[in-house]
Amino acid sequence: MKKIICLTLVFTLVISVIFAGGSRDKKDIGPSGKIVIYTSMYEYVIESVKQNLKRQFPQIEIEIIYGGTETIQNRINSELATGRLGCDILLVAEPAYSLELKENGMLHSYMSPERGNLAFDYDSEGYWYPVRISNMVLAYNPELNARNTIPSSFLEFANNTNVRNGISMRSPLTSGTSMASIIALRDKYGYEYFSSLSRQNIHIDYSSDTPITKLETGEYKVIMILEESILRRRQEGSKLEVIYPADGTIMIPSNIMILNDRWSANRNTAAAEAISDWFLSADGQNAIVDGWMHSVRSDFPRIPYDSKPTAEILTGSLPVNWEAYFMQKRETQDRFQEYLANRDYQF
Repeated sequence: MKKIICLTLVFTLVISVIFAGGSRDKKDIGPSGKIVIYTSMYEYVIESVKQNLKRQFPQIEIEIIYGGTETIQNRINSELATGRLGCDILLVAEPAYSLELKENGMLHSYMSPERGNLAFDYDSEGYWYPVRISNMVLAYNPELNARNTIPSSFLEFANNTNVRNGISMRSPLTSGTSMASIIALRDKYGYEYFSSLSRQNIHIDYSSDTPITKLETGEYKVIMILEESILRRRQEGSKLEVIYPADGTIMIPSNIMILNDRWSANRNTAAAEAISDWFLSADGQNAIVDGWMHSVRSDFPRIPYDSKPTAEILTGSLPVNWEAYFMQKRETQDRFQEYLANRDYQF
């Protein structure tokens, strides 16, 4: 009888250990459930990021929805009426929207353990963190145009008559990085800068591919565009060249934000925090740099293909007043349209 009791106790103990181990294994797996991310990152970058996230978080169903900054903001505005947004994480092109959502009480505060490694500003209360740095630059085709005929600065871009009718930029009505750029250039040169662009008969494009194609064919002589778009083409064999403007490259950080439980689609805060940490980690930043954008970490050893070092670009960069962007966005867009209304090429 004693043997039977002893064997029963041993069996019970073994079973308990097995189940306890199983329970621990489940806990070790980490967050699960679903997360939806709205982002303005280019779709070719998103595909790479999705694969990395899938490997890192196989237990989380992650859906990434792409749209330009203005498209995302319009989508969110339409969702507000329902009392819940369709996403849990936002990755938009510029920081001004972070200020708006924070002011409206829509963001979740999270003090990421990765914050001490960041080289760029983040919200002191943990409402947003920079994830990637995009640079607004100029670009030209050296196979069709001599370098000494092409502007070396944003000021020349708007005033050099050699390139009149042959310049282009993305629309600030739909592109957050383009909007940030006209805020920076307005603050540097005043509204007269918009008038100068109008006299140049600048083309306004709604995609990044259109101006690059026209630069390659010679229809455009020089374009204002994100550095990452040209670096990607160069790695694929294009001869297009980046010009880092003499009056300062416009550096544009893109923030990651977690929506709070009041507004998030899935109320999966633990998963959202884990994903945010990954984006800020060395692994996440590898995916960013592989997408031809610059890392936000101070200890990151790599730069995008064929780019300049981040610190070198930062020196003398043209600042963006994000508070002014937030407060004066519509006014600046309206003024931009007014100044450019008399061009030969309309919006």
